[in-house]
Amino acid sequence: MLADVTLMARQPHPALRGEVRATHGVVAAGRTFTVDAGARLMGAGGNAIDGGIAAIFAASVVEISHFGLGGEAPIIIYSARDQHVIVVNGQGSAPKAATPQLFAGKDVIPGNGPLGATLPAVVDSTAIALAKYGTKSLSDVLQPAIELADGFPMYEFLHHYLETERAACEPYAWTMRTYYPGGQITPVGAMFRQPNLAATLRALASAEKAARARGASREEAIDAGRDAFYKGSIARDMTAAVRDAGGVVTEDDLAAYHGKIEEPASAPYRGYTVYKAGFWNQGPVLLQTLRILEGFNLAAMGAGSADAVHTTVEAMKLAYADRDRYYGDPDFVRVPGEVLLSGPYATLRRGLIDPKRASLEQRPGDPARGAALLDHALRTPPIPDRPLREYGDTTSVQVADAAGNLFSATPSSGWLLGGAFVAGATGVPMSNRMQAFNLDPSSPNVLAGGKRPRTTLTPTIVLQAGQPFLAIGTPGGDSQDQQILLVLLNILDFGMDVQAAIEAPRVNSLHPVSSFDNHRSQPGVLEVESTLAPAVVEELKARGHELLIRRPFGISTGVVAAGIDPRSTSGITSDPRTKSPDAPGSPTSSNT
Repeated sequence: MLADVTLMARQPHPALRGEVRATHGVVAAGRTFTVDAGARLMGAGGNAIDGGIAAIFAASVVEISHFGLGGEAPIIIYSARDQHVIVVNGQGSAPKAATPQLFAGKDVIPGNGPLGATLPAVVDSTAIALAKYGTKSLSDVLQPAIELADGFPMYEFLHHYLETERAACEPYAWTMRTYYPGGQITPVGAMFRQPNLAATLRALASAEKAARARGASREEAIDAGRDAFYKGSIARDMTAAVRDAGGVVTEDDLAAYHGKIEEPASAPYRGYTVYKAGFWNQGPVLLQTLRILEGFNLAAMGAGSADAVHTTVEAMKLAYADRDRYYGDPDFVRVPGEVLLSGPYATLRRGLIDPKRASLEQRPGDPARGAALLDHALRTPPIPDRPLREYGDTTSVQVADAAGNLFSATPSSGWLLGGAFVAGATGVPMSNRMQAFNLDPSSPNVLAGGKRPRTTLTPTIVLQAGQPFLAIGTPGGDSQDQQILLVLLNILDFGMDVQAAIEAPRVNSLHPVSSFDNHRSQPGVLEVESTLAPAVVEELKARGHELLIRRPFGISTGVVAAGIDPRSTSGITSDPRTKSPDAPGSPTSSNT
């Protein structure tokens, strides 16, 4: 994979896993079932977009610990046909009736239950991507998911979460009927069936087929299948279940919801261009960090050195501080994005990094004045006095094909952690993304009806000299862009091949303000895997980082990547880490 990098690679240790290469296409995702669905479509002549969408639908059936059909799926595509990168926004908005007043007297917006859901975006975003950039029908890409909803063998990772989250699910009767048939957890190896979800998926396929029979074009028929989810009996049943339980999603909300194709945000770095979603998304944090880091010679510092780790972490802190001060849905707030991603602004911010001392402050800049530091930087609440909970987000789907198409998606929400809310007989678990909003009226991310929350879901595409290079993503909430950044630096600055770059020791800063729950931070706290050199660990402590030592591969993440090398072959890599440090399972991949 990526031969021009591999040939000059300097590997810190032998890779635990090998890269998978293929001549037609590759799929990397969270579960074998998910990967098989994507590979099946590509094996039948589909492109990377067809494979990616089939994988998303399959994941919504088999990865319900971390993602369900009522969640969201931001997507970035490099189209070989158009030689252009696009974003499908894929993040549902708040219901029209959702306002800060709805949560008056509360410190946080609930992350679970009938009030926890933004509008479901998965079916919409996948339909947009399929119609514009895929080649297959909606029925084709749904078929593997339908078969999986009819039954798949229960696996240990999902069984683990069904055990740990049972009490949180018990308040929701349809969740118990759907995920705990007969009040029991399906044993590992036994068939787990979701007949209501299968019926919902079949209804979408049937609506598409009926439209085609009436003479609709391929795109019109895909849209008809999509509309079967957002209008009619499925939408009526979903909203009735939500409202009966105290939620505010209406049929009008669903009928009016439409995602759109957008231009990406991007930044140059060492001869490559990195593409992310816009400022409704956390993704530009990675771009801001790269702009700051391009002024340092990280290669001379050395991979895994105290200087490289410290400099990278301090740059990330500055970018995340800007995220919390300025990022929000551009349809509702004015974001100074051009300045935030500019070279001159990065130069100003770079000067704030003390090479020998970790910052313990939140330090947003002032792009309006062209100043490195805002006069009155936001103060963040104190460290919570209770243990941080694990957030349920997210899986990842990365696909490449021989034509040069790249597909990167970060599907999320509708998860089990904290208790899934299944919307009645539809079998659809609703989103958990409302909690990403802020209730502070001064925040650009303050809750408003029809607004998209600033999501942490952050797919990534990388081009080299305008040519397709890499699709990369990970679960991990606020840490997603930190983990993707570290892998990219290992490739682009330190010359590692992609698998070694993923397996190299990692760190993760808990300094940024959390996008979840109570939106607090842990100033200066840095998770460090124990495989980092002991001398480096001691030096980081000396520079003022408060370290939390994690076991080898103990950072809660799971990076997967798919790429194209100059010989028109494609390859994939995956992470030995898992989303939960204590549960079995890891990302997987396949080739066609």
